[in-house]
Amino acid sequence: MNDTDLTQQLSYLVARVNRMIEDDLARRLQPGGLAIEHFRILKVLEQQRPLPMGELAARVLVEPATLTKIIDRMTADGLVFRLPDPKDRRKVLISLTPAGETTSRELLEIGKDHEEHIVQALEGGDAQHLRRIFSDLKLG
Repeated sequence: MNDTDLTQQLSYLVARVNRMIEDDLARRLQPGGLAIEHFRILKVLEQQRPLPMGELAARVLVEPATLTKIIDRMTADGLVFRLPDPKDRRKVLISLTPAGETTSRELLEIGKDHEEHIVQALEGGDAQHLRRIFSDLKLG
């Protein structure tokens, strides 16, 4: 590989694939008016709640300051709520409201269809191989 060929660098290829995957998910979420970040927050909180803001930010791949704004919006929409952490009053926990639980369940098929679409675009066992590679990858 020529070092100057940006389009063949791993970081470029990963970013390109990420953009395609996120565009597909955004298209699937668009009829319901839900952003990708909202989808991720609902799905993470469906699996484990309540969560501290810092942990939630790390799990949904957004900066803490950005998460605060997103949670403000989702709280106004009645999907999540804040509560004090009983172990540390300086921390705030985030949990789903009943409406957030319902919305998350309604998104189940969208998430499954999106994942299936990605797996079908890959050949044979490539999806499982990529999961293993990306899960094991450690940089710095």
